[in-house]
Amino acid sequence: MTGLGRHSAASAPRTALVTGAGSGIGRALACELGRRGFLVTATDIDGSSAEATAALIGPFSRHASLDVRDAEAVAACVRHIVEESGHLDMLVNNAGIPISGEVQDLTLAHWDRIIDINLRGVVHGVAAAYPAMQRRGSGTIVNVSSIAGLSLGPLGTPYAATKHAVVGLSLSLRAEAVAYGVNVSVLCPGAVETPILDRDNPSDLPSVPWRPDNRSYLTRLCGAPMPVDVFARQALDAVERGEGVVVRPFLARVAWWTQRFMPVLARMRVRMVLAEQRAAAANGTSGPPPTALRATRSDPPRESRLIPPPEGTNDLTGVGRQAVG
Repeated sequence: MTGLGRHSAASAPRTALVTGAGSGIGRALACELGRRGFLVTATDIDGSSAEATAALIGPFSRHASLDVRDAEAVAACVRHIVEESGHLDMLVNNAGIPISGEVQDLTLAHWDRIIDINLRGVVHGVAAAYPAMQRRGSGTIVNVSSIAGLSLGPLGTPYAATKHAVVGLSLSLRAEAVAYGVNVSVLCPGAVETPILDRDNPSDLPSVPWRPDNRSYLTRLCGAPMPVDVFARQALDAVERGEGVVVRPFLARVAWWTQRFMPVLARMRVRMVLAEQRAAAANGTSGPPPTALRATRSDPPRESRLIPPPEGTNDLTGVGRQAVG
């Protein structure tokens, strides 16, 4: 626990917990928070990725392997930070996965997986951190949604459903929390240059006959991807200003405004891009090639519960890990 016990109340740094910090937007937000002077706990289901992010941040960081589907592990992580530093100033609920394909081709297993991570993971973070922030009278919760949480998201309907739910949760909690001095913001990125643009559905779930090319699909809807470090900087600037809904880049805001004020035009645009993706699939140029489509299953990775570490280490999962599932 690098230096946590040696800070006085007056000099203690602000603390932040970031889930899904092993890559992409989560890593960029964690690093940007580190540059802004936060003591960051970077967590990810892949512990080695979280450790790599902590190394990028520097010595005043911690890391842990954390599966946000495990409510007890999320609560233990938050509790450990509060016990060691006395407070948690910011929670960034970023962990999430994409699932794409036509709805008739998806199974309940697809829906269960994305709801458990993208929605329940956020609920677990809020349930663990918000009561402590409310009692203290300060704190910030940043939930990462998507432009798909503000607009139409065909071919990614389960993803859009969970991201709409995260927006609703965030705005409703924001209305409650302001009376207690707690700010809640929701980030709704459009196309941002991260690995998720090229990621397939989870490999241990049944494959689908075809899926869109996420990169070209989102680029057609929202413009060219924004550099992830630029997104992180602009997003946190907006959070510090107290913005409730943060939509970047600019063309994503255009898509949002179109959906709000010109819904007929928005539907026409989405249907056109949807038709393009279906035509590309029919020509074998979208998603995985037909010969590669096989229903594959494998045992899901064994995740680990967070156990408080021994004195003097910044690895929150250093000892006593318990297999989950």
